Amino acid sequence: MIHGLLWFPLLLAFVLLTALGWLERRRQNLYLLWAKDSELAKLDGDGAARLRGGILCWSSFEAGSFQEKGSFEIKKLELVELMALTSGDAPLTDESQGRCRLRLVGNGKEMDVPFSDADRARQWMNQLMSKARCDL
Repeated sequence: MIHGLLWFPLLLAFVLLTALGWLERRRQNLYLLWAKDSELAKLDGDGAARLRGGILCWSSFEAGSFQEKGSFEIKKLELVELMALTSGDAPLTDESQGRCRLRLVGNGKEMDVPFSDADRARQWMNQLMSKARCDL
C-alpha cells in the first residue's frame, strides 16, 4: 500500500506533463495553419506574428485559437525600433537580451509587436525594413 502511495505523485506528474505537451502540440499545429503561405512568421511565448501580402499581423494564443491583436501595412513603414518591453520608451541596447518589442512607426501610427527573444526581434527588424524598401 505504501509503495502505491509513493508512486501516485509520479503518476500525477506524468498525466500533467502529457496534458501540457498535448496543449503545446495543438498550439503549434494551429500556428502552422495560421502561418501558412506567409513570407515571414514567428511563434514564441509572447504570441505569433506573420507577414503576408504586405500586411504584418500579430496574435496571441487564447482559448484554443489565435486572437488577432493588431496589424500594420509594411508599405507605410517608416521606422522600426527595438524597445524594452516594460520600461516605457527606453530603446534596447545591442547587448540586451530577453523580452522586448518592436515599435513600428508609419502613416501616423505607432504599434508594438512583442517578442520573447531580442536576437529574433533584431532579425525581424532587419527583414521588415528590407521588405518595406522592396515594396516602395
